[in-house]
Amino acid sequence: MPLPVPESAFSEGVPDREGASVQETFELFSALAPKGWRVELIEGEIYVGPPANGDHEEIVTEVVEQVIARRVDRELRNFTGIGLGLPGIADPVRVIPDLVIAPKGSFDDQQEWHEADPVLLVAEVTSSSTASRDRVQKIRAYARAGIPLYLLIDRDANEAVVCSEPSGDDYGHKSIHKLGTQVPLPSPLGFTLDTSEF
Repeated sequence: MPLPVPESAFSEGVPDREGASVQETFELFSALAPKGWRVELIEGEIYVGPPANGDHEEIVTEVVEQVIARRVDRELRNFTGIGLGLPGIADPVRVIPDLVIAPKGSFDDQQEWHEADPVLLVAEVTSSSTASRDRVQKIRAYARAGIPLYLLIDRDANEAVVCSEPSGDDYGHKSIHKLGTQVPLPSPLGFTLDTSEF
């Protein structure tokens, strides 16, 4: 569910935005968001979320450490806080995944929103405020962009879901694993993620 923005978020210096497009409103929310908050635009809805909690970040860090240790391609890098601009049905999609894996040099520019072409994997770790869109809208957005792998660490369901073979608005293959088990990540990563530390 999109989060409402309190009227107090708008100061006197902000121009009247009545009749603004979704994209213009998204840009305004992004400019006003406190440091560390994420503002995303998915399927025409603007979502504003607070910084992640420690448990969430522990899981993201564990995935990052394992990717570094087990990657076959030594040129792969882990990126957190990278904005991706993805194709949408009506409006563009703007997301900031918990983790992006792509070749070295994929984002060595000054852009705020990057194309998804070099991305090999995106990962999301659910929080109470993000779980429903991580499970539904983001699957559609990542598949539509042709991102080869989507790893969803669903803390509420105690599961790791590996989505591969993007086709249209969905992934052709989804494997579900209980957290605490070994989770195979298919090509282009091709290693097993140990979720026992999650």
